[in-house]
Amino acid sequence: MEKLKVVDKLYNVKQNGFSDFARYSFSEVVRLTKTLAILKNGVRLVNQPVTSYIMEEVGFSVSRNKGAHWHLVSLKAIRDAQVENEKIAAHDWFEMKEFTLEEKQLIYLQFKNGEAQK
Repeated sequence: MEKLKVVDKLYNVKQNGFSDFARYSFSEVVRLTKTLAILKNGVRLVNQPVTSYIMEEVGFSVSRNKGAHWHLVSLKAIRDAQVENEKIAAHDWFEMKEFTLEEKQLIYLQFKNGEAQK
């Protein structure tokens, strides 16, 4: 397990309760001190890898909040973030959109036809 270097890319996932969406944050290391890695977004990480198992096997603890970990970016993390962002966008669109009766009927028919094809 290696320490972080400048330009290493990391991510963090937050979730408010089990029913909330996973919200991904991405950043990169811009500066190192003796013990910390400072990210572009201002987060300070303890530059000592720890066993995590939260999202990845290895994580880096947030300074003064050892329970919050950031992880090195992987292709899987990028794909998971894209899928989650699509879910969030769809949810937000439905929350903000006020449907006319015609639109509601069209949606209803689409679901009804989809269930009939199963």
